[in-house]
Amino acid sequence: MDESRVFLSMLGFLLICVALSVSEAVTTANPILIIPTAHPPVHKPCNTQTSCETCLANVSCLWCQMNGSCMDYPVSYVIPPASVCKLSQARWGVCWVNFEALIIAMAAVCGTLLLAITICCCWCCCCKRRRSSSIDRDDEQFARRREEIRQRADERRAERKVKHDEIRRKYGLITESDHPYSKFENE
Repeated sequence: MDESRVFLSMLGFLLICVALSVSEAVTTANPILIIPTAHPPVHKPCNTQTSCETCLANVSCLWCQMNGSCMDYPVSYVIPPASVCKLSQARWGVCWVNFEALIIAMAAVCGTLLLAITICCCWCCCCKRRRSSSIDRDDEQFARRREEIRQRADERRAERKVKHDEIRRKYGLITESDHPYSKFENE
């Protein structure tokens, strides 16, 4: 796709997103302003939680399926070490996916996205090169054709000039003393 099509599709997508967000805002807007009076829920410390669902309601907690305990997520590590809980037994965010599967799934999705972006960039660059080389080739062919046409036109012009000069000599329109068909001058 050329740049204008990509730009137009991105602009269309942006307009659709804006239209959807405006329509959602209009449909959800109430004329009455409701001020919440309830305070947000206060999470209990992680080590007091006894079930996976209540433990993972707080994003700073990690549930270990192996010993059924809830603990603070070790924020000093991106991935919790095996000394805290095995990755296959650790749960974070949701109870039905272990941390190991979550990491593998996230890595697969990120890898696929990076690969797709890389392929798209390489494909666009190669197409641009091919397009520019084909344009250069087309320009060369056009220049070659134009030069051939100009040469043929010059040849035809020269042939016409020779014919016209012969006709002029025949009827004495050219004053040359060496051809037999010259005009007689009155002296």
